[in-house]
Amino acid sequence: MFCGFLSRTSMRWSSRLLIYQDVLWLQAFAGSGIIVRSYKVESRITSRFAHTTVRSLVVNVAQQAESIAFNVQIPKRAFITNFTMNVNGVMFVGSVKEKTVARNLYAQARARGKAAGIVRTNAQDMDTFKMEVHVPANSNIEFELHYQEMMQRKLGFYEHSLYLQPGQLVPILQVDVYIYEPKGIAVVETRCGVNHMDAGLMDVGMRPQAHVVFRPTLFQQRKCDSCSTTAVDGIFTVRYDVHRDNSAGELQVSDGHFVHFFAPNNLSSMPKNIVFVIDVSGSMWGIKMKQMVEALQTILDDLTIDDHFSIIDFNHHVRCWSEDLVHGSSTQVADAKKYIQSIKPSGGTNINEALMRAIHMLNKAANQGFIDQRSVSMIIFVSDGDPTIGEIKLSAIQKNVKRYIREEFSLFSLGIGFDVDFDFLERISMENRGIAQRIYARHDTSEQLRNFYRQISSPLLRKVTIQFPEDSVSNVTQNHFDKFFSGSELVVAGKVQTCFSSPLISFVTASSAQMDLSLQTETDCTELDSLLGHQSHSVAGFARQMWAYITINQLLAERSLAKTAAEKRKITRKILKLALEHQFVTPFTAMLVESETGQERLLADSPKDPKHGCCIGVLRFPNDPHFTVHLPKSHMDVCFNIDSEPGHILNLVSDPESGLAVNGQLVAGKKIKNNKLNTYFGTISIYYKTSGIRVDVSTQQVNLIHGKDQHSFSWASTANITLSGYLSIVKDAHVTITVNNGTTFMVLLHRVWKKHPFNVDFLGIYIPSNNIYSTRVHGLIGQFAVEPEVKIYNIHDGADPVKQEATMEVKGNKLAVTRGWQKDYRKDRKYGSNVFCWFVHNNGKGFIDGQYKNYIVPQMDSFFKQELK
Repeated sequence: MFCGFLSRTSMRWSSRLLIYQDVLWLQAFAGSGIIVRSYKVESRITSRFAHTTVRSLVVNVAQQAESIAFNVQIPKRAFITNFTMNVNGVMFVGSVKEKTVARNLYAQARARGKAAGIVRTNAQDMDTFKMEVHVPANSNIEFELHYQEMMQRKLGFYEHSLYLQPGQLVPILQVDVYIYEPKGIAVVETRCGVNHMDAGLMDVGMRPQAHVVFRPTLFQQRKCDSCSTTAVDGIFTVRYDVHRDNSAGELQVSDGHFVHFFAPNNLSSMPKNIVFVIDVSGSMWGIKMKQMVEALQTILDDLTIDDHFSIIDFNHHVRCWSEDLVHGSSTQVADAKKYIQSIKPSGGTNINEALMRAIHMLNKAANQGFIDQRSVSMIIFVSDGDPTIGEIKLSAIQKNVKRYIREEFSLFSLGIGFDVDFDFLERISMENRGIAQRIYARHDTSEQLRNFYRQISSPLLRKVTIQFPEDSVSNVTQNHFDKFFSGSELVVAGKVQTCFSSPLISFVTASSAQMDLSLQTETDCTELDSLLGHQSHSVAGFARQMWAYITINQLLAERSLAKTAAEKRKITRKILKLALEHQFVTPFTAMLVESETGQERLLADSPKDPKHGCCIGVLRFPNDPHFTVHLPKSHMDVCFNIDSEPGHILNLVSDPESGLAVNGQLVAGKKIKNNKLNTYFGTISIYYKTSGIRVDVSTQQVNLIHGKDQHSFSWASTANITLSGYLSIVKDAHVTITVNNGTTFMVLLHRVWKKHPFNVDFLGIYIPSNNIYSTRVHGLIGQFAVEPEVKIYNIHDGADPVKQEATMEVKGNKLAVTRGWQKDYRKDRKYGSNVFCWFVHNNGKGFIDGQYKNYIVPQMDSFFKQELK
C-alpha cells in the first residue's frame, strides 16, 4: 500500500502540533446496497493550529430505502466548527448556538429518519460525531465535518494521527496533511500502521511547508489480490518538529492577534524532589499492580544522584518506604525497587492521609534546607478509585491539599481506569500547579505510566513569565507558568492593540538550574499575513481561532475550580460569548443542523465526560432483569429483558477454560402489578474454580466461600479482603470482586422503601470491557466478549413518538427493535442515569444465542452447558 510524502517550499515560519486519533469510518446498516464512492480527510496545520475536514460521498444503489451512519472520532480537546450534509440535493447546514436555544429550535422541527449526536467514548481521548440518515433507493449523500484543535508538543514532537477505517473498498480514498511553519520544519516522520506499512523519517531541510499524502488505489486497498475486503484499517500518523533559532521563543502576529511559542532547548535539567504516592488498595490487585511495579522500576532507574525521592504506598493504612527524601543513588534506587516488588495490594483507599503525608515530607525537607532552591518538587499521585477510608469527602480532601501544599510544589495525578473520579483528579492537580491524566487499564498500562513520567521527568525552567509592553496587547491568555519541561512548549496568545509602524516585543523571565534568565524577542506585525496570503492550504484566521481556543479551555478550567454558583455563571457567559463568536461546539453550545427551508433540524450536543467506562456487558436491573450490552465497534448499546420465574438461576458469564462462572438468581416482587409479577436479581455468585473461591452476594449479606471455610460480611460496614483474589465491600453501596489476575465484577445493592407495595431490594452487576476471557467464554453476557456484527436500518417513528423503531440484522437474524433507554446506577444509585439503546424484544431472542431458557443452570456455581436450541 502506498504511503507517500511530498514536500514543497516557499516561505518561512514555525509551528507545533498534537492530534491524537482522528478516526473516520462510514457504516452502512444495510447489506450491499450502500457504496462509499469517496472518502477524503484533509488536515491543514498552520503554526500549531489544525483544521481537519472529513468528506465522504455515499450512494444507496439498493432498490429499497436504507440507513447510513457517518461516524467520525475526534480528539476530546477538539472543537467541532461545522457540519454540512447534502441528501439528493437538499442541503443541511450546521450552525453553533447556545445549547438551550438549539434544543428549542430542534424541538420545533425535528428531522424524520435522521439523527445526529456527539458521543463521549472511552477510547483514549476520543469523542465520536455520529450522523444517521435514512434515505430512499438510488440516493446520493455527501457528508462534510470540520473541527479545530491547537496542537500540544510532547516529548519533542507534534503528532497528528488518522485512524482510517472505511469498512469497504473505496474508489477515491485520500488523506492530505498540509503543514506550514514559517520558521521552517526541522523533521517530519510518517508512520503507516495501515497494512503493515513501514515508518519513514524525512529531513525537509528547514523548509516551511510539507505535504503528506496517502492515496492507495483500489488494488492497493485489497487484503489480497483476489479479496473484495479492504486492508485499510489502522493508524496513519504524521509527527514533526519545527526549527527554533531564538531561545526567547517565536512571536507571530496575524489577523489582529498574536501567539508566542516558547520552547527553549540546550538547558540543563533541574534536580527533582519527587514523592511517589501509589494506591495499593485491594482494587489494584492483579495486572494493575504488576504493571504499576514495572513502570515504577523504569522510572526509578531514571533518577540521578542530584534527585531526591521517596515512596508512599497506601490502602486503609499509609506506609513510607523512607520517612525522609533520599538521594537518587543506585543503592537507594535498588532498595526502593525491592520494596515496591514486595507490596501486596489489599484493603481500602485512604487518599487524604497519603497526600497529607507526602506534603509533610516535602515541607519538612524544605524547612530543613534539604531542597535546593533551584530544584523542582512534585508529588506524583496514582490511584484507581475513590476514597473509602478516613476523609472520604472529595471537596474536603481538595481543601486540605490546597491548604498545606506550598506554592513551589506541584501535584500530578494519574487515574487508572474509570472507577476513579477523574474530575476530582483534574481539579486537585490544576489547583496545585500540576495536571491529571487518565490511564486506561489495558495491557499497555505500564507504558502509559512511563510516557507520562517522561513528559515531566526533565524540568528545565521554573517561574516562567511572558510579558508585553503596556497598551500593546489585550485579552492575554495565561502568561505565567510554574514549570517548563523538556520536549514541551508554552503558548501565550492575545489581541494586538498597537502594532503597525513598530514591531511587537515580548519579554520572557525564568529561573533555570544555574541562573535567572531574561529574554526578549520581537516580530513585524504585517509580515506573516503577507506570507499567508500566498498559501493556498493555510488555516484562515489561525491566530484568532487559536486565541479563542486557548481562552475557552482556560475558562473551562477556571469554571471547574469556581467556588460559587455566581462565579460559575459569570464564567459560563464568557465561554458562551466566545464559542458563539468563533463557532465552537463546547459543553455550553450545540450544533444545529438545518435544511435550507428550516423544516428539518438535527441536533448535536457536546457530551459530559463519564466517570465510568463502557462495558462489554452491563446489566441494569430495576425489575425483570434488564441487560444492556455495549458494542464498541458498532458504537451502540443493545438491551433486552429476561422474563423468567422466581428461583431460576441465570448464567451470565461462563468460562470453563479459566474456571470462571457468574450466575444470578431471581426473586419475586411483593405482588402482581399490571397482571405481571416482576422479578429481580436477589443473589449474584462469582465462582473461581481455579482457586476454589466463591462469592455469593445477596441483598442481606456477602458470603465468601473458600474450600470448606465460609465467611459472612454485612452490608452495614466497609471491608476489604485479599485471598487468592480481592473482595471490597463499600457500606450499603457495592461489592467489587477481582479474580484471575485482574478480572473484575462490580455488584451494586439497591435498597427500596420497606413499605413499597410492589418492589423489593435487588442487585445489579457491571462487567468492565477490559476483562480478559478465554475463547470458550459464553453466557448471557459472556458471549458478547466477541462482538457480533450488528446493522440497524429502516429507522422510523414508532407508535410512541419518543421511541423510534428499526430493523436489526445480527447473527443471521432480522429483528424488530425499539429505541429506548435503561438506567445506569453506578454513580447515582437513587435515580440512575439514562443509557440509550436499541431494545430487542422477546427475551433477546435472535440477539442472544439460542433461547434464554438455555441459560438457566441448576446451581450458583454451575457452568453454562453449550447446547443451544
